[in-house]
Amino acid sequence: NGLHNTIFLAGDVFQVLDDVREKPDFIVLDPPRDGVSPKALKKILDYQVENVVYVACKPTSLVRDIPTFENAGYQVKKVCLCDMFPQTVHVECIALIQ
Repeated sequence: NGLHNTIFLAGDVFQVLDDVREKPDFIVLDPPRDGVSPKALKKILDYQVENVVYVACKPTSLVRDIPTFENAGYQVKKVCLCDMFPQTVHVECIALIQ
C-alpha cells in the first residue's frame, strides 16, 4: 500500500508484544469473540499508548474490558457498529479509546 513509515504486527498478542521493544504509536486490537485476556490487556496497558482501537466481534467482551482501560486513565471517545455479517445477530463494535 506504499506506506514506508508503518509496521504492522499480527499474531498471538503474547508473542507479538514480547517482540515489541519501542512504545507503539497506537494499538489496534481485534481479539477473538471472548475478548482480550486479562494478562494480555495488562501488557497492552503497560505501553501507555495514546490511542487504542478495539475491534470487538462480541459487544459484551468490549463492555467487560472497558473498565480496565478506564482504571488505567483511558476514556472511550467513539464507538461505532459495523454490520459485517448481514442477516445475522452479529455485529462488530469499533471503539476509539484514548
